[in-house]
Amino acid sequence: MTNVNINDSLVSVQWLAENLQAENLVILDASMPPVTPVDRDKKHEKPVYIPGARRFDFDKEIRDKESHLPHMMPRPEMFTDEAQKLGINKDSAIVVYDDAGIYASPRAWWMFRAMGHSQVAVLDGGLPAWIKAGFETVPNLEELPKKRGDFVSQTQEELFSDSADVFIALHDHNFVVLDARSEGRFKGVEPEPRPGLRPGHMPHSVNIPFTTVLEDGRLASKTKLRSIFEKYKDKKMIFSCGSGVTASILALAADQAEIKNLSVYDGSWSEWGMPSSGLPVVTD
Repeated sequence: MTNVNINDSLVSVQWLAENLQAENLVILDASMPPVTPVDRDKKHEKPVYIPGARRFDFDKEIRDKESHLPHMMPRPEMFTDEAQKLGINKDSAIVVYDDAGIYASPRAWWMFRAMGHSQVAVLDGGLPAWIKAGFETVPNLEELPKKRGDFVSQTQEELFSDSADVFIALHDHNFVVLDARSEGRFKGVEPEPRPGLRPGHMPHSVNIPFTTVLEDGRLASKTKLRSIFEKYKDKKMIFSCGSGVTASILALAADQAEIKNLSVYDGSWSEWGMPSSGLPVVTD
């Protein structure tokens, strides 16, 4: 089969099944244990995978290992090396999925986008949707290819924000900071899953729990997504959450709503909420 092109940030399981033999297709399993409750199918059974999938572990491996913060974006040189080891080329069409539906996969999608690779999409509904549709699964991940890929990172710095960027954005009417955590965590009435963090949220930030943009493990319709982001579409959006994972779900949702001026706060509440950060926190 010839090469395939990815022209959208979201692909269906039917699309993937039809293009499974494409020469430039790379399938990445980016599953990670949820920090917050997420429904998972077949929890009691042995892991299964989409045929040909390779592991993309941004939780423990493909991350900034010098940072004390969880799964921070690695330096471009490290990302290039890890992508090449996975056999990823400049012309690879990458489909990322996870075993929870849509949870961790948007983070991997955003990482590739931030490193300049546009031919990447999230599998809508992930592994559960693939299984529900009756498509084949295999008991093991694909072995790493013997030949390295020729992928080279080209950092798109505007796609990630740090705490200084966010602090400025909170006081600028041209920006909006959207927090993907639950309403209880945002208001400071539910405990943070990571110990030692302050309760509450950033002043002037807006709460859009990531579950708002999902329906039965899939992304909501474009019509619904446009309605969610309508009032912010003329601002640059910065997405935050606990550690930059579910913030990426909002980034994917906004991208599907055809909004382009987007950024993810990499450190998110794991950094901002630290008592030692000195950054402002409110609970009202």
